[in-house]
Amino acid sequence: MGLPLTAYAMGKVLTTKRYDLAINAGIAGAFNRELPIGEVVEVMSDRFADLGVEEADGSFTDIHTLGLIDPNQAPFQNGELQNPNPGNFLPTVKGFSVNKVHGFEPSIEAIRQRFPADVETMEGAAFFYACLIENQKFLAIRAISNYVESRNRDNWNIPLAIENLNKILMEIIKF
Repeated sequence: MGLPLTAYAMGKVLTTKRYDLAINAGIAGAFNRELPIGEVVEVMSDRFADLGVEEADGSFTDIHTLGLIDPNQAPFQNGELQNPNPGNFLPTVKGFSVNKVHGFEPSIEAIRQRFPADVETMEGAAFFYACLIENQKFLAIRAISNYVESRNRDNWNIPLAIENLNKILMEIIKF
């Protein structure tokens, strides 16, 4: 779980073998309230949403705005990482990845203003980046376990999300 662990695992795996398809499957928090808890979606684009600096006034400046990585330097497209080969069998969403999930309303609103997205994950951008750099065909699928709101685990339904995710994974494996 998490961006650093995913980056390490992907680097290790993709340098030793080629695959027909890499699948990043997991759960996600949804900003988009039209996505029901338990729904499985395909993440079409992702980004590193908290890679940058916190300024003296509390605002955030990402790595692209800082000029550390050009927002259009491959594999980025305007700061985003996009799947060029979508699966096209699930509802599609835009995501971003963070090192900490959001649970404080002012932080939630601030990140939503910076990077509008449907879902938040803790691994996706590292997975996208590794696959894009290595020209590895991939899918990123997530089951919605909760809404991104003031932290309240009583509103989460991880068992339903995992059950629905497993059903989709079994369908993919049958192909």
